[in-house]
Amino acid sequence: MTALNERPQTQIPPVQAPDFTPDTDPRDVIRWALAAHPDVLMPSAFNLNGVVLIDLAVQAGYRGEVVFVDTGFHFPETLATRDRLAARYPELTFVTLNAGAHPEDGQTAPDLYASDADACCAVRKVAPLQAYLRQKAPSALLNARSRDQASTRADIPFVEEGAARAKVNPLAHWSRERLEAYAKEHDLPVNPLYFDGFLSVGCWTCTRAVRPGEDARAGRWAGKGKTECGLWAGEGKL
Repeated sequence: MTALNERPQTQIPPVQAPDFTPDTDPRDVIRWALAAHPDVLMPSAFNLNGVVLIDLAVQAGYRGEVVFVDTGFHFPETLATRDRLAARYPELTFVTLNAGAHPEDGQTAPDLYASDADACCAVRKVAPLQAYLRQKAPSALLNARSRDQASTRADIPFVEEGAARAKVNPLAHWSRERLEAYAKEHDLPVNPLYFDGFLSVGCWTCTRAVRPGEDARAGRWAGKGKTECGLWAGEGKL
């Protein structure tokens, strides 16, 4: 039985994407997504890629939601970056799920992240977003993943079709150097931790600065044999 106020998950017929090339402007990909999927949503953790995507999306005409999951373990700098972005882009609706979460809120054992990082991510990050997506039932997600972030993302296309929804990756072919140059040129409110070597920022419990020569996500769950939170890979992927 479908929960109250939740829409049933239905099979979404794929919408054929144009023949984008690696040189396609991300704004053109976003414009296509807006036309093909008017109900598209944007999840974000406000990393460099996410901040750039928000700016490009607004230029392309996006006026929807930016959805963030508060795990209760985020750095203060991340929450401040969210607030700066919300002030800069009033045409967007910034949604925080699980707002006010904290380590002793009873969702998980306070130290679960240390003994079972996958389980901690599943409860605190993946489940709230999955529940929200069941309620909203968008036909596509606009997200900021790029190929050079990690080996697990090395082959992502501009558009990935899925059983429940498409995943649109406008920045798939943008390098970190290009993202940095764009952010600098447009004076974007990048998370200050980025400049201290936190090239991908997650929960403070499971994130460290990246060392020279490592990929951008090497500081996430370092030493735990884990590179993805479960939103984009695994059984519970979006």
